[in-house]
Amino acid sequence: MSFARRYLLTLLITAGLGLSGLNAEAVVNVQCPGDTTGDGVSDTPGIVCKHLSGSDGFMRMADGRAGLYIFGFSDLTGRPIAESLSWGTLAAQFAAPTLSFKEGDKVYVTLSNAGTVNRPDLFDPHSVHWHGFPNAGTVYDGEPDGSISINPSSSLTYYYEPVEVGTFIYHCHVEATEHMQMGMLGNLYVTPKQNDLPPGPSIPWHQAGNKYVYNDGDGSTRYDVEFPLQIGSMDPVFHDASNTVQVLPFANMKDTYAMLNGRGYPDTVNPAPLPAPVEKSDAGYLSANTSSNPISSLVQAQAGQKILLRISNLNVTRFYTLSAMGLTMKVVGTGAHILKGLGPSGFPAYYDTNSVTLGGGEAVDVIIDTTGVAPGTYMLYTTNLNYLSNNTEDFGGMMTEIRIL
Repeated sequence: MSFARRYLLTLLITAGLGLSGLNAEAVVNVQCPGDTTGDGVSDTPGIVCKHLSGSDGFMRMADGRAGLYIFGFSDLTGRPIAESLSWGTLAAQFAAPTLSFKEGDKVYVTLSNAGTVNRPDLFDPHSVHWHGFPNAGTVYDGEPDGSISINPSSSLTYYYEPVEVGTFIYHCHVEATEHMQMGMLGNLYVTPKQNDLPPGPSIPWHQAGNKYVYNDGDGSTRYDVEFPLQIGSMDPVFHDASNTVQVLPFANMKDTYAMLNGRGYPDTVNPAPLPAPVEKSDAGYLSANTSSNPISSLVQAQAGQKILLRISNLNVTRFYTLSAMGLTMKVVGTGAHILKGLGPSGFPAYYDTNSVTLGGGEAVDVIIDTTGVAPGTYMLYTTNLNYLSNNTEDFGGMMTEIRIL
């Protein structure tokens, strides 16, 4: 079915809802205390507002495929609220926009469901599930059996006060296996209050501007530059079945696109957002985004700097192992928990390795100290060697470069 026909079907369905007496009016209500301009951004310090859309769209693949059908989130923060559904339609991104907060922030995350234009027969609700967050209110958990899901043309604002720091992930929890396979997955992390300590002789290990992974009490998790790396993979047969309105092959799901931050090598080392899928109405490759693959996986640092890799696995089918050739990785945290006892005298359980293995829903914080490391290019790649490919194209997949300058 061409895009034009699908869009016409959407209009007919919407008209039918109106004639039946149901409320088909779009309702977008962004709760953001301190927002004085109607763009969903707070002017009050300590209050952070984010506005996401949930929709469908297409993404570019490293083997040259111009449009793999996906569901995904996109960032509407700063857009006029009255126009948010227009901006959020056909704007799916993979990986989803990265969310970063400070410990103690008052966080308001609004999700607006822009619907699935390429599948007007679907009325899938969406949610935001902050995986691993110790949420006191189940209404904000995003798990549909105990909280709220957001129907098309509606919105909901989630409220959080981050008290745990480290690397988390977020995803849609409605029909989770399907929606996560389709791409509704994102990086999320919380930075510690220790970053804001005042410099002075009473804290000899701290200097102004230092950044830490955790409130370690001794500066042992200090780093200079950070890079979130989301492990993900997709089964193109599953995505094509969704696009062409076929029975979804859950039992036969086999991912053949293995990616970091939604890209396969060599796209992983492109520092710029990838071009949006070309508009081809008959094929349905239409995107409202300037890029459906906005996040690079290129890691760069000056010699002597400490690199923090926030690695998470949001895959729904398998475990993956990442290895850094010629570099030592110090694991300082897992599952948003520091591997150390509390306070300066706490026993550290950090460990050095050259590879980490993660299952779906797991995250690790890894520091690479480049002191004494020769400048050059080092590879970070999966040792699941059959996933060093872009579908049927060899020499790609889950791999990126660490460049020491």
